[in-house]
Amino acid sequence: MNQEEPKFKKVVEAADGLSLGLSIVVAVLIGIGLGYGMRKLFGYEWLFWLGLFWGIGGAVLNVYKAYKKQKKELDELAKDPKYARRRDFSEEDDF
Repeated sequence: MNQEEPKFKKVVEAADGLSLGLSIVVAVLIGIGLGYGMRKLFGYEWLFWLGLFWGIGGAVLNVYKAYKKQKKELDELAKDPKYARRRDFSEEDDF
């Protein structure tokens, strides 16, 4: 069977890569919003900072997941014989 790639696969992959910066900002803003809401609800100042750290932790997690995904794709690309680095070792190459 011939498996064809979806028509917009490249566009979706590109958008996924570009969305990393947006996901960092959104994670921090959600953390700030949660922290602010908990501070208003419970009255403890440190809950705002807890929410901020949750947001930063979420942003770091998003970066880590994107890194692991890119690393996996690059490892698969390195195994492709088309991109294998070959060098013919001969006496002419001695320095």
